[in-house]
Amino acid sequence: MNMIQASDRAQVLVFRELPPDQLARLEAAHDVTVANPRVAGQAAAFEAALPHADALIGSSFPIDATVIARAPRLRVVSSISVGVDNYDLAALAARGIVLCHTPGVLTETTADTIFALILAASRRLVELANHVRDGRWTRNIGEDLFGWDVHGKTLGLLGYGRIGQALARRAALGFGMPVVYHDPHEVELPELVGCVRRASFDEVLASADVVACVLPLTAETRGLLGAPAYLRMKPGAIFVNGSRGAIVDEAALLAALDRGHLRAAGLDVYAAEPLPPDSPLRTHPRVTALPHAGSATHETRRAMAVMATSNLLNALAGMPPLAVYRNA
Repeated sequence: MNMIQASDRAQVLVFRELPPDQLARLEAAHDVTVANPRVAGQAAAFEAALPHADALIGSSFPIDATVIARAPRLRVVSSISVGVDNYDLAALAARGIVLCHTPGVLTETTADTIFALILAASRRLVELANHVRDGRWTRNIGEDLFGWDVHGKTLGLLGYGRIGQALARRAALGFGMPVVYHDPHEVELPELVGCVRRASFDEVLASADVVACVLPLTAETRGLLGAPAYLRMKPGAIFVNGSRGAIVDEAALLAALDRGHLRAAGLDVYAAEPLPPDSPLRTHPRVTALPHAGSATHETRRAMAVMATSNLLNALAGMPPLAVYRNA
């Protein structure tokens, strides 16, 4: 990383709201404009601030080549996220702009959410909760509403980074689930010896009762999970996606659910977000759908904001940020 030269006061554009105390940290050191282009009435302010911005901090908005070109002074971008698919990495690298992100602080919370989706999809928890809420629980439920056990089933992980490893611990140590994973790198965790093994992509799909996707979105993974992948999965398998929606061919997933090859799906991410009103994923009886809530706890979102703010302040002060995206 090329060290950024410290300056007295930089122009910082905040494009997603920060906690007040973190905004105050920025304002104490630099001149700050807050303009979220996704909020009605703020897009013009965002565009007006770009030509003067030395630094950006925020998330959930595409910082593409067009945006970058409108910011000739830009030196650092601090994303309040671990994923960087909203950023044009080539355009940032061409300008020597440093991209920071927030890995690590959301690992356990996101793993909690994904495992909750596994439980909810397998035990039909949302469907059963609505059964009670709608006043339809008038007698003991019958087999038509039974779910399926999670404990003892095989969990297949596509991706074995921080979140994949956290899922493996929950599955193997908490639920007695054998775990198979596919990842370019073999990782051995002492506490999981004998419980987890690495396998090919096809073997993970074919052997797992539950397949969970925790892959980053890259050119190689975009659209990876299409009709051929679902056909390779065991009949009656459950699919869960807690990474990025564009990895999944949603039409092919719906087709696999409709013909009964897949038993259920738990989704926290989608190709288009928020999920379009006419998307069949909203109401499909075999889909448990969440609103991209993987890291959405008070504690974790605050930790992400603190880390992103520290990244930005360090970079502008000429000091190493806590986490620079390796391909930036």
